[in-house]
Amino acid sequence: MHEILKFLKTHGEKLDTEIAEAMGLSLAKTRVQLTALSAEGEIMTCHKIMFEKGHKIEGLSCRLSGHIPKAAPGRKSKVQLKLS
Repeated sequence: MHEILKFLKTHGEKLDTEIAEAMGLSLAKTRVQLTALSAEGEIMTCHKIMFEKGHKIEGLSCRLSGHIPKAAPGRKSKVQLKLS
């Protein structure tokens, strides 16, 4: 399970199918580990449905709990707040 946490920290939010493929595990075993990590509060999960080229893709989207990824490189727009 520590390998899954390291993978999510490195790659950010991923689907369970992507995690299983990258880790070389079966989807069933990956889902069991993800459920355990979610119960411990290590990760957050949500059910996700996407459509790619007319095909329905269902999966479990996972990310680390309390982890804020670094900002992307490049210029950022400046938000100007107007206080009344």
